[in-house]
Amino acid sequence: MKLQHLLVIVDPTREEQPALNRAQWIAERCGARVELLLCDFNPALDNGLLISPQQMERVRILQQTERLDWLERLAAPLRQAGVETTCHTRWGKPLYREILAHVAEKQPDLVLKSSSRHGLLKRLFLTNTDWQLIRHCPQPLWMVHRQDWSGQRLCAALDPLHEADKPAALDRQLIATALELHRRLGLQAEYLHAYMPLPQTLAFDTQLLGSYEEHAKAVEAHHRHALDQLLDAHPAMQRKHTHLQLGFPEEAIPEFVRQQGIDLLLMGAVSRNPLESALVGHTAERVLEDVECDLLVLKAVREPSSEKG
Repeated sequence: MKLQHLLVIVDPTREEQPALNRAQWIAERCGARVELLLCDFNPALDNGLLISPQQMERVRILQQTERLDWLERLAAPLRQAGVETTCHTRWGKPLYREILAHVAEKQPDLVLKSSSRHGLLKRLFLTNTDWQLIRHCPQPLWMVHRQDWSGQRLCAALDPLHEADKPAALDRQLIATALELHRRLGLQAEYLHAYMPLPQTLAFDTQLLGSYEEHAKAVEAHHRHALDQLLDAHPAMQRKHTHLQLGFPEEAIPEFVRQQGIDLLLMGAVSRNPLESALVGHTAERVLEDVECDLLVLKAVREPSSEKG
């Protein structure tokens, strides 16, 4: 994973910009350049009544100029810290399509975007733009949830048996990214694989019911063997930082994050066809709203010949 060009999506509706803080933190440690992008659209400035198209265009240009001036003020502290920073605005809707168009044009190494959190429930509030970026952004997407951040520990959620419908290459990508972030940013890397045998309440087969304990042990051994094979293939992974945890991934991963004080969770997501990508369903999307840390989503494009788990 390269960290030379960071793209920060700036939200004009909020005063604090946690993603901008995180980008500066990264850039100061690895020498990356930072690009600020603000995508905007005002329905009142589109097809306005009693105003000529020329006047409407002048008003839009004036608003974009004001937005750009604001971005330049946001960029000033980064430049003072020695971080090369540029600013851009785009006009159009929906906002996520403008962001994706800019990503396709500029090809950043990492996209950072701020998200919000429900105060009482401590659950994330992911907007439609967030979800669309999670599903469709081809570049690594770092969702930033807090202004303050210790930046000490990360966790890569692995799936060596590909039961969450991921290609094997995605686990290798997650491991390589975790190792790179450890080397470049000093984040201690932990590796987690959560698994769940068939619940005993669903084991209707009398023979299986009679030996459910042996069944559970066999399932654990199967998953541990798969995790060990990953370890053997990646000697840089330290066994003491690798964890096999019993539980449904959508429950076990957030619990591990809370217990271990994880600052950044790495998860993989599979690019699906347009119909499937409009649905919330796979493990990554179920986990995202229940964690209490930053999220880094890595995308693997599904090829027709990809293996299925």
